[in-house]
Formats: sequence, C-alpha cells, structure tokens
Amino acid sequence: MATQTSRKRAADTPTIPDRLYFKIGDVARICGVETYVLRFWETQFPQLKPNKSGTGQRLYRRRDVELVLEIKRLVHDEGYTIAGARQSLEQGIAPQPQARTEDKAEKRSDTVVATIGHARAELRALAELLATPVGRPRHRSKVSTLPVGSGSLFPVE
Repeated sequence: MATQTSRKRAADTPTIPDRLYFKIGDVARICGVETYVLRFWETQFPQLKPNKSGTGQRLYRRRDVELVLEIKRLVHDEGYTIAGARQSLEQGIAPQPQARTEDKAEKRSDTVVATIGHARAELRALAELLATPVGRPRHRSKVSTLPVGSGSLFPVE
C-alpha cells in the first residue's frame, strides 16, 4: 500500500531535467500528454508561448513545462474546463481541490441515484406489461386467404 502511494506521488510530480530548452516530444513525455494536446493548449492559453527554432521546432523553457504541468493538473485532476483553467491561471488563484472533489462526488451520487430511480420505474412498467394477459387482437389481420382451387391472385367475387 505504501509503495502504491509513493509511486502515485512520484507520477504526480515528474522531474524536469536541468536543460535550457525542451522539444515538444520531451515535454509530452515529461507531462504525460500527447503532442497535439500541447499544440491545442498553446492556442487556448496565452501564457503558453514556446519559442520556435529556425526550422519551426517548438522549444519549451522550464517555465513553459511547469505551466503545462499546472494546466494538466487543473484540467485532468481538478476537473476544470479549458476556460475555467485559463481564468484560474490568469487570476493566479490556487484551486481548492478538496472542496471541488467533494462537490463533484456529491453531484455524481445525485446523478447515480436519479438514474437508478429512472431505471426502476422503467422496469416496473415493463413488469406490468408482461403481467397483463394476452387477449384477442383488437384488429383483424389484413392478410386474406385464397380459395384453394382458384389459381388467380385476384379472385372475382
């Protein structure tokens, strides 16, 4: 149990190598996200502006990597939307994860209770349908039988 907790903490706080610049693949590996996610976050967060080399390669500094880790924590762990994470970063407000987690759990449990109640009501309705006796059909069948010896599809009456 203690080893799982220490592994989880180690995964939560990745070590950033002591380098001046990081390529996008390195940042993706360090932060545990795909490269397309980093490119998308560049369009959504004005604070995230990596330098570009002469060939167009994105070059992230250490502060950019730390910002990506903060964005990932807000969006993936805390459940913020992109707009909410952007606003939180702009205001410099540190989120309160305990309160947000409890609110989220409470909303989830309310949703689960409502879903179970709805499923029970549907099952009761199905049980009532199955319990009713089957009577004669209310309308006649549209199919008529042909006389055996007629030989014609359109009998004359």
